[in-house]
Amino acid sequence: MIHICIGIGILCVLLIVGVPVMYCFGTALIYYSITLGYTPTAIFPTMYGKLASVVLLSIPLFIIAGKIMEYGKIGDALVGFVEMFVGRIKGSIAIITTVACSVFGAICGSGAATLSCIGSIMIPKMREKRYPMEIAAAVSCTSAPLGMLIPPSSLMIIAAWSCNLSVLACFVATLIPGIILTIFISIVSYFMLRNRDIDFGTAGMEGKTLGEVIVPRTKTAFPALLMPILILGGIYGGFMTATEVAAVAALYSVPVAVFIYKGTTVRGLKTVFMDGARTTGVVMVMVVMTMALGQILTLENVPTALLNSLTAISSNKNVILLMINIFLVLIGMIMDDSCAMMLCAPLLIPVGIKIGVDPYHMAAILGVNIGMGNVTPPTAPFLYMASGMAGISAGRVIKYVLYIILFAYVPTLILTTFIPALSTWLPSLIMGTKLM
Repeated sequence: MIHICIGIGILCVLLIVGVPVMYCFGTALIYYSITLGYTPTAIFPTMYGKLASVVLLSIPLFIIAGKIMEYGKIGDALVGFVEMFVGRIKGSIAIITTVACSVFGAICGSGAATLSCIGSIMIPKMREKRYPMEIAAAVSCTSAPLGMLIPPSSLMIIAAWSCNLSVLACFVATLIPGIILTIFISIVSYFMLRNRDIDFGTAGMEGKTLGEVIVPRTKTAFPALLMPILILGGIYGGFMTATEVAAVAALYSVPVAVFIYKGTTVRGLKTVFMDGARTTGVVMVMVVMTMALGQILTLENVPTALLNSLTAISSNKNVILLMINIFLVLIGMIMDDSCAMMLCAPLLIPVGIKIGVDPYHMAAILGVNIGMGNVTPPTAPFLYMASGMAGISAGRVIKYVLYIILFAYVPTLILTTFIPALSTWLPSLIMGTKLM
């Protein structure tokens, strides 16, 4: 066990100092191969068999769909639609950002694509309306993880695949927590902006009734809004698997982006596909690395050792869940979302089952924690990405990010952890049976 701890320590140190993630995991794998005697022939055959999964095909397909929507200006139509309902509230553009991230997440399943698309639209709008850029960046970066919680979610696909769970049940396990988080972030944004000298977000709505605005904006947004209806209807109706619906999303997004919103051209799709291929390559290499490391940890009985360590401190399920959350917060602070899920799901979901926690409840806890990790320093990829979009230093944004973490993410995490029905009711309803 001492070598396991040293290997994990090496991994964490390398992540903290900023070594690229795949090299961090590769170094840990080399260390375990030398000290524990694991050879490629002991690891890779099993790993190859697990990689040859149809479910995994949905990840590159959702990545490509997200890239097409990002380049194709589909986000503009969604923003205009959401603006109709909250545009007359002070601080409305921040609320629109949060809700638009939720809607966009129901299409692409990626937090990074959500921030790239919605953030690039909304941050300039907030600058134009005299919003403080540090708050604009904070709201944008903390809303982006909604793309990983509102189904379909690439993060939940990884959780389902790594633990042999139902993809559909994992999708809906984070839906209610995602909606709760959307509401909390909107409320916190309102209070941060209510006393600021900013303009209302009513562009194109001045002097018009709501009825005069609804018809044209709904008509414009309808092709974009039809996409989540197709995706979610196909999955929940049992007509399509996650992989099939990802393929439909990728195919449907092409004519919408090219011919309806004209955000890109047929020739320009080459750039989109190349960008998507690069992202897919990085993700799949990380899948291989983290899966190999997770397999070694499982073979070394780390989940059992972790459970024994937790129960030695307390046998109370709620106390153990609290300790697991603390552990996940620390992991989220140093590791990106995909790697954190691939490493933690095979370790913690079995631990949760042994203490009587439904696996889909544990998957939801993982999802909210890892989403929060994307905006929690020192790693915080969304924080630095949003700061760059706003043209300010991350140091100016952290204060407001911490406000949203404290008053939106932490309450959502507490509710998700200690009220299991928030994450198990919908899976039970859709699957037609009690899960545990």
